Order: sequence, then C-alpha cells, then structure tokens
Amino acid sequence: MRSPVHRVSLGDAWSSRVHPDIDSERRTQSFDVERLTNLLDGGVENTMLRRKVESIIRNDPAFSLRGHYSMTQNELYEAAVRRRFHLEMVARRLGWPKDGRERDYAYRAVSGNLNLTLQDVFLNALRSLGSDEQIAKWDQLCQDYQIITSYAQTELGHGTYLKGLETKAIYDPATQEFVIHSPTITATKWWPGDIGRSATHVLVLAQLICSGAQQGMHAFIVPIRSLEDHTPLPGITVGDIGPKMEMENIDNGFLRLDRVRIPRENMLNRFAQVSPDGTYKRLGTEQSNYFGMVVTRVKILAHGALHDLQKACVISVRYSAVRRQSRLRPSDPEVKILDFQAQQQKLFPQLALSYAFHFLATSLLELLDRSYGSILSGDFRCLPELHALSTGVKAMITDLCAQGAEVCRRACGGHGYSKLSGLPTLVNRATAACTYEGENTVLYLQMARFLVKNYLKARLSPGATSQQPLPPSVAYLTAPDLARCPAQTATDFLCPELYTAAWAHVATRLIKNAAHDAQTLTQSGADQQEALNQTALLQLQAAKAHCYYITVKTFKEAVERLDNEPANQEVLWSLCHLSALHGILTNSGDFLHDGFLSGAQVDMARTAYLDLLPQIRKDAVLLTDAFDFTDQCLNSALGCYDGNVYERLFQWAQESPTNTQKNPAYEKYIRPLVQRRTARL
Repeated sequence: MRSPVHRVSLGDAWSSRVHPDIDSERRTQSFDVERLTNLLDGGVENTMLRRKVESIIRNDPAFSLRGHYSMTQNELYEAAVRRRFHLEMVARRLGWPKDGRERDYAYRAVSGNLNLTLQDVFLNALRSLGSDEQIAKWDQLCQDYQIITSYAQTELGHGTYLKGLETKAIYDPATQEFVIHSPTITATKWWPGDIGRSATHVLVLAQLICSGAQQGMHAFIVPIRSLEDHTPLPGITVGDIGPKMEMENIDNGFLRLDRVRIPRENMLNRFAQVSPDGTYKRLGTEQSNYFGMVVTRVKILAHGALHDLQKACVISVRYSAVRRQSRLRPSDPEVKILDFQAQQQKLFPQLALSYAFHFLATSLLELLDRSYGSILSGDFRCLPELHALSTGVKAMITDLCAQGAEVCRRACGGHGYSKLSGLPTLVNRATAACTYEGENTVLYLQMARFLVKNYLKARLSPGATSQQPLPPSVAYLTAPDLARCPAQTATDFLCPELYTAAWAHVATRLIKNAAHDAQTLTQSGADQQEALNQTALLQLQAAKAHCYYITVKTFKEAVERLDNEPANQEVLWSLCHLSALHGILTNSGDFLHDGFLSGAQVDMARTAYLDLLPQIRKDAVLLTDAFDFTDQCLNSALGCYDGNVYERLFQWAQESPTNTQKNPAYEKYIRPLVQRRTARL
C-alpha cells in the first residue's frame, strides 16, 4: 500500500528527517492511505490535480505564510490581496479554467488566506437569481476582476431574520430607477467581507417597494466605489468594521446608502420582475429569492468549518503521537499521550465526525447539483427540502466543528494555546462559521418547521402522503418504528442498522413531541407564532436529532458502497460506529426517555465505544494523513508531517518580531524602574 505524497519543509537541518515517534505510526498500514485520499478527493484525477496546484503554490514565495501569526491587521489584509492578485496572474498564465477546481485547490493550499472571496458569493447569487441577460452582463466582469464584488445582507439590526431587513429599494417609474436607502442606523449593512476597502460593486439585499406596496426581500447590484480612483460614490458611506476574533485579512465592512439610484435592470429578476411602469410580477415562490443563499451555504460547508475541524484533528493527533508525558508504570519511559484513553476519547470522536461530515457535505452537494437546473427552470418541488437540509446541516456541522476544534486545541495542552500551533486560528474561524450564512439557532428552527410540517403531513393526512411522498430526508417518519432497542451485547451496538434505527426512533419521537405540544398550545388559544416560541427548545432538540440521524445514515451508506475495498471499508466502519455511538452516549437521556434504551444497554453501548478506541488508535495518524493537507496549508508548528514539533516551535518563536526588534518599553519604563531600585541598593 502506498502512502500519500507529503511534503516537509527542507529549510532546516532537523526538518530533513522524520521524528521517530511519528515515523513508527506510519510503518504498518492496515488500509490503503492513498486510496482513501482519492476517495475523499472524489477520484484519482482530482488528487493528482490538487497536488499539482499545491506544488505550484508551495514553490512560489509569493504565497508563503511565514510570519503570518505576527502580522498586523493592515499587513494581513495587504498580504491576502497580494496573494489573490498573484493567484490570478498564475491562473491566467497557466490557463486555469474560470470555474475549474484549480482555484479551490489553491485556496486550500494557502489555508484560505486570500481576499476577494465574496466574489464567489456574488456569483452564486447572480447565477441563481439573475436572468440570462444579467448573467451575460455581470458574470464575466466579475470573473475577470473588472469589478470587485461583495454580498451585503446582514444589517446592524437584523441578520438571519431576512423579513426584518430595513434597507429599502423604492422604485421610481418616472426615471425607471430603484432608490436604495438606509432609513435608520440599524439599516446599515454590517459584516460583508471585502466591502471595507476592496469592493466596487455590492449585491444589496433590500425590501422592494413598488406601486405603493412592499414586495419582500430582493437582490440589487449597487456600485459603491469609482472604477477610476476607488473613492466612494455619491450617497455611499463605507468602511471597515474593525478588529475581529479572527480572519483579520478580510476587510469586513459597513455600508450606508443615502438614496442611491440604480437602473431598473440592476434588480436580479429571474424569479421576480418590475416592469417600467412599476408593475410587480413574481415568477417563482417567495422562497425562491433565498435560493442564492442556499447555494452558497451548501458550497461553503465542505470548504469552511469542516476543513477547520479536519486540520485541527491532523495537528492534535500528530502532536499527540510525538508528545510524551507521564508513565503508565513507574519503571516505564514516558508514553505518547495518544496512548492514553482519555486523550483518545477527546480526539477520536472529532476525527470520526470529520469523516462523517465529509460524506454528509458531499451528499448535500450532490443533491444541489441534481436540483439546481430544475429550480432555475421554475420547478421548485425540491427547494423546501434543499433549504431545510442546508439550514440544519450548516448549523450542525459548524456547531460541532467549532466545539471539536476547541477540544483538539485543549488536547494539546499549553502548546495548543500558542498561535504558532495553528489551533487558535482554526477554533476562531470555526466559531465564526456558527454565525455567518445564518445564525445556527435560527437555522435549526427553520429546519424544525420543515420537520413538523412533514410529520403532520405523514400522520394526519395518510391519503395525501400516498399521492405526494415525503421528501427522501424525512421518509423515515412513515417507516415502521423500532420501539425498543433489541441489543443484548456490546457487539450488537456495532450493527449499523441498529444504531441508524435508534437515531431514527429518537428523531421521530422528538419531532412528534414538538408537533404535539405546538398543536396543544394552538388548540388552547395561542396563535401559531406563540406556539412556536413556547416549543422552541423541543424543536431545537428535534432538529439536532434529525441532523445527526442524517449524518449517521449518510456515513453508513457511504461505507457500504466500499464493498470492493475491504481494508478501507473496515477502518471507515470503525469511524462510522464511533460517530454514531458518541452521539448516543452524549445524548443518552433522549434514548432513555421513553425506554428505547435501558441503563444496561447504555453500558453496553459505552463498552462498544471504548473497545473502538484502541482499534482507531493504531490507524489514527494514517487517518489524518489521508486528508493530505500540506505543511503550508496547516501552517502549524505542532502539526507538520515530519513531527519535529519542538525544533519548529522554538525556531518560529525566535523569528517573532518581538525577538528581532528593539524592546520599545525598555528605555521608557523598564530601565527607569530598575535603575531607581539599583540606586537604593
């Protein structure tokens, strides 16, 4: 079996060798690491292309991340713009296709430290909501960087609740223009990336008003800076919002619009149109105007927080294979901390989830690809399910990736607190993902409404369900329920059908409880909104259980398809079992609540879970190797492929500006204090 082609830095004498402790982890392979990498990449050809791009990036000093953690906000911003500019020059020189994978692989190689990334969000919205004529006009301008674009939805006073957005777009039939206006301070657009210093054009989400009526949220292309000298255009107040927890290279900004006029043709009009006289015509559903966000949300899942968790797993597992601390017996040498069960219990569930979420995100992308053309053509039958899955899955993946990255950081002890480990950056990036593209609690509740609606459809209108089947993701609501867990031994809990049915049972019960309690409240006189508010915690539980069920089911089905690869299938089964049982043990109260599991069965599940840890232990480093992140991409003193943790950490610390520049406080403060005391002595 061939291991992946990894790269180690060769600039230092110690980095030309691999640390013996991590080398020993790779000597025996129980599965084909290279084949698993190919599987994660979606094929051998993709792996080859990715490594070719990474080689180009690695060998070009313009893409270096050396010293990244010591840069100021201005330095980070300028370096990120420089990398974007240089990347475009390289892409044009090498003839990379506009929508090819090469740019995605380059983005991964530099660990996302590029600017002008909101171009992709703008394009997603343009291609999803714009007419063919609008796409023909704006798409190429954007891709050629003749304009720099961003996407402005969130306001100071409103975010995920899009109906509450205050920015107005009032149609003036006399001039056939829209007047875009921020009527209050809370209507100020706040947080859009690339808007603080970079963007020339913004896709503004605003409430359309025409013929005296409000028509809901629509998208408008608004120029905000001059293409001649980059100064703000009349009526535009724009700037950077200041320091953040992370991603200081991105110029997140604010935007106020004072009666800014744009042509009628600048409203994206695939699903809604305003005629010259101001007549409004809806061509889709009200939800179709949110389709651009759905597309963006799905596409960022596999490349945002999921990559952060995967990288955190690589760093923490590799470090744990090198770090030796304490003895198991007084006469023994200090052991690798990866050999401690407590360390395995921290890290291996995160590793299992990082694989589970990969297959889940891939499945969601495939659903989007299957649905995209139909939705653009006006067939919206699959849009409610796609929207619900994109909200719930985004919320779950980002929640658990943020939590998991922090677990990985803490598992590295004091060194995990150092920015040079790369882990604080990953934690903060994953945390940011819990808010952008929708605040997670709100997204869970959106999914819960979809679940309750389909539960009532299945249980209260059986005749209708035979004519209109439930969407595939909730089809289990009509399937026979496993009322009691039949497991009699710990081994029984390693049966995928059993734990998948267990999650289906709990999800169904929680959805039923949420629906029943909401109905009870409305029957007692509460209006629908109050009933939803009073049952919000039940809905959250139901949505989270459903999402975990979908995760377990998707992982199970992905592993089942590997029958022709028994070694890889076996190692992935261990991860699949662990992710399912980790969720059951973490939420055991939900399984005990109605007697589905007994206390003795929970003990059996825990035994099965603990028995999986040593199985995964022997493959842990190789499983992180299969992600095939380059050292440049990880940018971590603790996570490099060669395992030379302490040498790299010491060298990077010495290179810090605080150690290469004169101490600015010595002459002003330290010296007077010391000399005053010396004089007394």
